[in-house]
Amino acid sequence: MIRVGLVGFGLAGRVFHAPLISSVEGLELAAVVERATNKASALYPGITTYRSIEELLADASIKLVVVATPNATHHDIALRVLEAAKSVVVDKPMSTNSTQIAELMELAGGIGLQLVPFHNRRWDSDFQTIQRVLHEKQLGQLVHFESTFDRWRPGSSSRAWKEDPGQGGLLLDLGTHLVDQAIVLFGVPESVGAEIRHERTTGEATDSFTLRLNYFTGVSVAVSANCLSSLPRPRFHLRGTKGNFCKWGLDPQEDALGKITRIDAPDWGVESSELWGMLSVDADGSVVTQAVTPIAGDYRLFYTGVRDALLGKGPAPVTALDAWRAARVLEYAVESARTHHDIECDWSSEPS
Repeated sequence: MIRVGLVGFGLAGRVFHAPLISSVEGLELAAVVERATNKASALYPGITTYRSIEELLADASIKLVVVATPNATHHDIALRVLEAAKSVVVDKPMSTNSTQIAELMELAGGIGLQLVPFHNRRWDSDFQTIQRVLHEKQLGQLVHFESTFDRWRPGSSSRAWKEDPGQGGLLLDLGTHLVDQAIVLFGVPESVGAEIRHERTTGEATDSFTLRLNYFTGVSVAVSANCLSSLPRPRFHLRGTKGNFCKWGLDPQEDALGKITRIDAPDWGVESSELWGMLSVDADGSVVTQAVTPIAGDYRLFYTGVRDALLGKGPAPVTALDAWRAARVLEYAVESARTHHDIECDWSSEPS
């Protein structure tokens, strides 16, 4: 049994990490760092509540620490965890800049510890389904891939740090997920173009972006998100030489995780049929449109992979290099938005 310590019990810790850790055989949610409250122990009787990171790191029984705190604190806390000779999962983004991620990679690699970014949306139902559609080449030659994550949140966030520009705003929040998914599908881009804006009348952080990832293969990739979409666009729209795939709505796991402490439902991650993606293909000159039965999403697979990596049974489910690559793309995007030009990417000196 691998004993796990969780740093932070806000939205990320309470909704994403604690229920998932508790649902994976071989992992035990043993301790949580909460500075002033006891919310975690009320939901998970028997765990230890620590008031400081120092207390958690002094617990020799804890082998894995999960960092679920505001973005700007991720690097420093992960650094302290690694220096305490414990493996670490870091909520996205792993850091607010790629240089710090490379620093963490060097330290973790030098002492043989796991450093794993929480890119859980690789296990979204719709993303898993899209991978199958592309693998089966049902669309022919893909020419355009569009991924959007629209929200209607015109007011300021109740979490003050979300409105702090230094925390990266929506670009580092949802942008990390959307770019990571694009890299999984298509690899790192040759160049990046971007429009990054602050559209709401409240707050100061970035709340809208559109990124164009350009590839020599000819496929055009656009990822975008904003907080002022009362009528959201499709979550995914793919166009190919044989047809299109279009998907509305969001993976159901986040909403469901907010209501439970452990996953017990046998139909976990299954989308309702009205949200299934639609595949429209040309069959001998006649366009045929049909719903696509989705693959069930399952964020537990992330922590299953972390467990196996710690036991030496397999690679990490997401690598720190994946986090570095996503961070570099977002940094190229910031430069593009500033200069109003596409920026060529240099991938010749990736950290190891």
